[in-house]
Amino acid sequence: MSDNDDKTEDPTGKRLADARKKGQIPRSRELNTFVILMASATMLLTQGGTIGNGLLKIMRTTFRLSRAAIFDPDSITLYLKQAMIDTVMLLAPFMAVMVVVAIVTPISMGGWVFSWEAIAFNPSKMNPIAGIARIFAIRGLVELFKALLKILLVFAVAVALYRSFIGELLSLGGESPIHSIGHALDIIGTCILLLSSSLILVVMIDVPYQLWDHSKNMKMSKQEIKDENKDAEGSPEVKGRQRRMQMETAQRRMMEEVPKADVIVTNPSHYAVALKYDQNSNSAPKLVAKGVDLIAAQIRNAAIGSGVPLVASPPLARALYYSTELDREIPQGLYLAVAQILAYVYQLKAAQKNDWRAPLPPENINVPDEFKQD
Repeated sequence: MSDNDDKTEDPTGKRLADARKKGQIPRSRELNTFVILMASATMLLTQGGTIGNGLLKIMRTTFRLSRAAIFDPDSITLYLKQAMIDTVMLLAPFMAVMVVVAIVTPISMGGWVFSWEAIAFNPSKMNPIAGIARIFAIRGLVELFKALLKILLVFAVAVALYRSFIGELLSLGGESPIHSIGHALDIIGTCILLLSSSLILVVMIDVPYQLWDHSKNMKMSKQEIKDENKDAEGSPEVKGRQRRMQMETAQRRMMEEVPKADVIVTNPSHYAVALKYDQNSNSAPKLVAKGVDLIAAQIRNAAIGSGVPLVASPPLARALYYSTELDREIPQGLYLAVAQILAYVYQLKAAQKNDWRAPLPPENINVPDEFKQD
């Protein structure tokens, strides 16, 4: 089974965006050629008389030279320069319309896109083996069919136009220059219009084919979609490693806050919660570190090493652990219980400072029922 047989899924937004960056959008050269030819034929039919009269006026001005101007090199240069300027100004509207049509037509089908990758040198495009493979691919066969169809259509219409207008073309020599130029431009415009109209059949084949071919090339396999999602979101291994690194960083930062805490409320062995209270602010005490089992032991060891008091209160330790996130103030329902702990800590510090008798730890600390954890 080929790779294309596996590509059954619609393209993702990222796939389409990447394709546009590379210039891979649906384009129809036949549509561009058809519209440009039709526009040029329409301009010749509608503006042919104006263009013919303008050209005749330029020729009259340029070729009617006095004897003095003919023998003056500077005058010849000025006449030629003026003739070129007049010709450019006369044909400028026609050329402007052609430029606009040449730009708007491709945009109408695939939108505007400019990609350096599309015009960059690609050695693989010069590979003769790959070129032969492209010739015998479906696209190559379609291009061959379109070329043969264009030749047949243009040849048939050209023969019909030749038989229809040969008499008028031969009679142009008997007309005055004023009438012959305008008449010739009308014939040319009509012939281009009819020849261009014959290509509409090729356009009707090419545009749907280009849209279908682009859609087919953009198809993705289920594995490609999975790989794209994995690249966008990251592989599970990378995400797991990132989570571990984030947890380690958060834990390290948390342990750095333990020496700054005012008290460590313990279980006393399974839970440990570090609290910090700023008496100069109006905020409630804040939980700066918490942990269970191994992390709780690390918190206790860091507190002992830094001289932070440890107070055993199993119900309060569990309540604080489950109800308060890191760097958050304790809930209002635990204000009274924490206040008892902080009051004991302040009394203990005062006793140590003044060599007083150490106070007894608080007993029967009341924890509201909604905060109790079994």
